[in-house]
Amino acid sequence: MDWKETIQTIYPEGSVFFEEPMCRHTTFRIGGPAECYVIPSDSEQLRRTIALCMEQEVPYLVIGNGSNLLVSDAGIRGVVIRQAEGVYRVLGEQNGVTLFRADAGMLFSSFAKAVSRDGYEGMAYATGIPGTIGGAVFMNAGAYGGELKDTLVSVEVLRRDGEIVSLPAEALALSYRHSNVESNGYVVLTATFGLKKCEDIAALSLYVRELTEKRKEKQPLEYPSAGSTFKRPEGYFAGKLIDDAGLRGFRIGDAQVSEKHCGFVVNRGNATADEVMRLISAVQRKVYEQFGVLLEPEVRFLGF
Repeated sequence: MDWKETIQTIYPEGSVFFEEPMCRHTTFRIGGPAECYVIPSDSEQLRRTIALCMEQEVPYLVIGNGSNLLVSDAGIRGVVIRQAEGVYRVLGEQNGVTLFRADAGMLFSSFAKAVSRDGYEGMAYATGIPGTIGGAVFMNAGAYGGELKDTLVSVEVLRRDGEIVSLPAEALALSYRHSNVESNGYVVLTATFGLKKCEDIAALSLYVRELTEKRKEKQPLEYPSAGSTFKRPEGYFAGKLIDDAGLRGFRIGDAQVSEKHCGFVVNRGNATADEVMRLISAVQRKVYEQFGVLLEPEVRFLGF
């Protein structure tokens, strides 16, 4: 029995998808087919799937909402594992903060909105971040001066050896848009946050509304994208460098530097991954030629 037959014994009939278009599963709406696509319903299905892939030497990739990914037009070989949507729960109080545990597949923005609405501070920055909790841990997501590491207490991860362990946040080497999750082969299962109750809930609600309006005004939410395309260079802002290089609205096919926010590359309709890659390369080259700054992509490239 080959791996494609075996993987179907792990899941209910009809829930293993072969040659599944990844354009359906990324916020860029771009990407060729995944050789196999599954959504484990629990950690045991996830563990069995990864164990099979490792045993059969089949490449595998765990994703969340697909919000920071550019998938090759040729697609992805092996198994793409989409973490199921999750929930959060209150664990109680410890050292003056309330502990919340959220499943990795839950949208980071949904969690942030819920706890902010209940009057807990420290998560307002994340109310517009489109990725999942797992993805947020993976890249130490942040915006508007806040980062996941500011409130993360611990994570529960599945290791390569199949063991599920709890790790303190300090064990993840969290820094700007970075963690050691990938290099250690971890799959995040849950994340626990420590949040303080806000003394002025009305002010917190106003702040969340202001950030929401700011995103609508400043970001090209009307087009598919993978969010900010480039990391912030030290001492600079990527969007300003791109704008100053005369690249606002620069376009290759249906891939375009956003006219609203130059830090975003958007899909104007039917952009291909190749067009996006050529656009990113052209932007990097032009900015480096003019300012001597090499822009580092924040987007993950898969299948290239």
